[in-house]
Amino acid sequence: MSIETLIQDPAIPAEAGAVLSDPYDAAGFDQCVMTTYGRFPLALERGSGCRVWDTQGKEYLDFVAGIATCTLGHAHPAMVETVTQQIQKLHHVSNLYYIPEQAQLAKWLIEHSCADRVFFCNSGAEANEGAIKLARKYAHQVLKIDQPIILTAHASFHGRTLATITATGQPKYQKDFSPLVPGFHYVPYNDIKAIETAISELDEGDRAVAAILLEPLQGEGGVRPGDKAYFQKIRQICDETGILLILDEVQVGMGRSGKYWGYENLGIEPDIFTSAKGLGGGIPIGAVMCKAFCNLFQPGDHASTFGGNPFACATALSVCETLERENILENVRQRGEQLRQGLRAIAVKYPEHIAEVRGWGLINGMELKVDIPLTSAEVVKAAIAEGLLLVPAGPKVIRFVPPLIVLAQEIDTALQVLEKAMAAVVG
Repeated sequence: MSIETLIQDPAIPAEAGAVLSDPYDAAGFDQCVMTTYGRFPLALERGSGCRVWDTQGKEYLDFVAGIATCTLGHAHPAMVETVTQQIQKLHHVSNLYYIPEQAQLAKWLIEHSCADRVFFCNSGAEANEGAIKLARKYAHQVLKIDQPIILTAHASFHGRTLATITATGQPKYQKDFSPLVPGFHYVPYNDIKAIETAISELDEGDRAVAAILLEPLQGEGGVRPGDKAYFQKIRQICDETGILLILDEVQVGMGRSGKYWGYENLGIEPDIFTSAKGLGGGIPIGAVMCKAFCNLFQPGDHASTFGGNPFACATALSVCETLERENILENVRQRGEQLRQGLRAIAVKYPEHIAEVRGWGLINGMELKVDIPLTSAEVVKAAIAEGLLLVPAGPKVIRFVPPLIVLAQEIDTALQVLEKAMAAVVG
């Protein structure tokens, strides 16, 4: 889901007091803002399409896109027009009233997915929290489980709230935040035997497993696509047992995989799934979507002050309609294949350094070999120096998540810059 793996690498933060640009400096910034991120030593001030400029006027090709968030790139005309019109009309009202823009967005999402109902919030973590709450209510009311357990995967990432870091199968995110939220159990990703064993052991005596929460493709876990046979077998297990299948589509959904939703690459449908990031194209919005049979929330069960307000929903709808109108999914598929071919060609040139290239659509990872000292952060820093913004997905994987409107020539440029960066770090 999110990019906070960057923070863990001590190679990333700027040196204390290093001047970024007037009036921004690292020391002054850190005197005011909590140091929850290790920040690269640059400050961005404007963007257009797939390019951004820092406060010194240097241009960068943006293959981070706000961490798979700026679906249409920067300053896209459709978003500019919608944002301008909506802020002049009505930007926020309470969910105590009907919000037409919210209904329109929900209708689009339902028509373009397997969902029957939608709840809107503000972020991926909130969406996953909502999905967890919905699964627990289903467990109590339908499955009659007093202490429900949700299975999640090792190396997963589901958010930074207490419940979602507990759901996240990475101890480094949980350190110093105990006591964690009970009711989660971790299994290896893409290992169906582990799922079957966990259900058998946890359900021995009284039934306990209420849901399985997975990413169709693990983003922070190293850009690892789900195995189709694995997910289809899980779907079968859920159908046979009544266990809910929840998919975290926060990073891979909204067209990034080359299809609207990651689950479409796996030949299954979830019972509940979540979205955020690319849904609003950079404007904060999240969504919990579910099938009708598990639509159990009643007034008072769940809420969000800002969730589904007219401004966020109108903007998200403009992103959705632009994806469809401009056939951007076809561009995602073509440019994704172009990018992977180029990355594999670079991997051939550096067989002692690069282990694998993998991904779907325009979410791709290049994994460095584990037995060498070179880290993903070092490659990212070298690329930034050459004018290409990239982002790690753990210490050994470089992630490529450009806006979905990226052009063929921009892919070529990025690959050329990456070659320069690799040459700089390996000598």
